[in-house]
Amino acid sequence: MKMAIARGALPAFLAGVLAACSPAADESGTEGVEITGEVNLYSSRHYDTDLALYEDFTKETGIRVNRIEAGADALIERVVSEGEFSPADLLVTVDAGRLWRAEEAGILSPVDSDLLEARLPEYLRHPDGLWFGLSTRARVIIYNKAAGEPAGLASYEDLTDPSLRGAICVRSSSNIYNISLLSSIIANRGSDAAEAWARGVVANFARPPQGNDTANIEAVASGECRISIVNSYYLARYAAEGAENPELLDAIGVIFPNQETTGTHINISGAGVLVNAPNRENAIRFLEYLTEEQAQRYFANGNNEYPAVASVEASSAVESLGRFNPDTINAAEIGKGQAEAVRIFDRAGWN
Repeated sequence: MKMAIARGALPAFLAGVLAACSPAADESGTEGVEITGEVNLYSSRHYDTDLALYEDFTKETGIRVNRIEAGADALIERVVSEGEFSPADLLVTVDAGRLWRAEEAGILSPVDSDLLEARLPEYLRHPDGLWFGLSTRARVIIYNKAAGEPAGLASYEDLTDPSLRGAICVRSSSNIYNISLLSSIIANRGSDAAEAWARGVVANFARPPQGNDTANIEAVASGECRISIVNSYYLARYAAEGAENPELLDAIGVIFPNQETTGTHINISGAGVLVNAPNRENAIRFLEYLTEEQAQRYFANGNNEYPAVASVEASSAVESLGRFNPDTINAAEIGKGQAEAVRIFDRAGWN
């Protein structure tokens, strides 16, 4: 015998399960606050500073934040499988590629918000309001200081120079950061130029692609490799107060590529309201809250990222890496080239 549950009642039922079974936000700082609503968050972020965000939002609005944390692909699959009965209101994830996957899965709903349009630059907003960028990190080139800064190295394109044979260490082509970087080259210069770039970088590998960004930073600092491509927030961790192994940063030089052309490629942390959100208005209110100055500091500094709102300064650890001009191509365009980027990597032999 099957139990029938009304469509309108099921989201609330599942939201209760969500709140009971997931690691909910620490409510120790919200005692005495009258709870007037809730928002259910599916997030691939897992930073302690985000807890302060949830507490402050609840204090300000009376809306409790329930959350489930998991990898982006798992969360997207979960929302798809839950279908119209999903309790999720908001998906928070990292990288244009993952936001594009959510868009392709048909789980995001357009949002029209004057506040979000006023606070966020156009290139960090989906053209149809399906998602909004909330912080960024730069994909930079690093080099071993002891070996010296390679002459003429100022752009991603310069990484193909034959003078750099055996110099480059980098992570696998399956990594979303590298896929999005190549997708940005496709968007800016076309598929043929992107394939020539990938083949040129492969020809300059010091070793087969391996490790994460941290491992490649360590390889450059030790002199095992001369050059790598990494995300800025990994470097900022070494500059933060009380950081482990801060001496690694002293051994590394940082180049923000393409300052004279397209600007440095950036990854984004972003969020979108889900198509079956049972608490849609609360989700939009939470999105808008995340663009307020104090929230931007919490959100960005929790992972050593750059705030998406231009008037908000980054942390001192992030600022110590230097200022730069970002690539302002809309992140939605970077998402569109993901599949082609994977095919190019495969043809180029970037494993």
